[in-house]
Amino acid sequence: MITREMHWSDIPELTRIDRELFGHEAWSETTWWSELAGRPQRRYLIAQDDEGVVGYAGVDCPGDVADVMTIAVRPRGRRSGLSQELLDWMRAEAVSSGAEALMLEVRADNVAARKLYDRNGFEQISVRRGYYQPDGVDAIIMRALLEADDE
Repeated sequence: MITREMHWSDIPELTRIDRELFGHEAWSETTWWSELAGRPQRRYLIAQDDEGVVGYAGVDCPGDVADVMTIAVRPRGRRSGLSQELLDWMRAEAVSSGAEALMLEVRADNVAARKLYDRNGFEQISVRRGYYQPDGVDAIIMRALLEADDE
């Protein structure tokens, strides 16, 4: 498996994968275009194997606080450590940009993601009740404090 910077040419495949993984909450092609236009503040990484994109992650690094924009791993890449690798990359990008904290929002019912974030020092700081619609699932807002030695 290799990792590389996300390219504009990845957008059609990312749109399909996002729909596969996130259903009605998936990012549209237009959203992907606007996300990639946010460079260099927004950074995206692709992980791919011989079959194509296995996972991806994006982080927004505007200042003191960086935000996880997205992180996703297809079923064939799960339980391989790829989610951890992508999260480590986002943390390193945030630190290198001078951020002191990394924030994210996760569905309350996404147990696997919440375990990953808990293992990596993220703490719940608030809840947005009924945020994810039409399901009415809460969004858990989490933060990890960063230190220069996190790189």
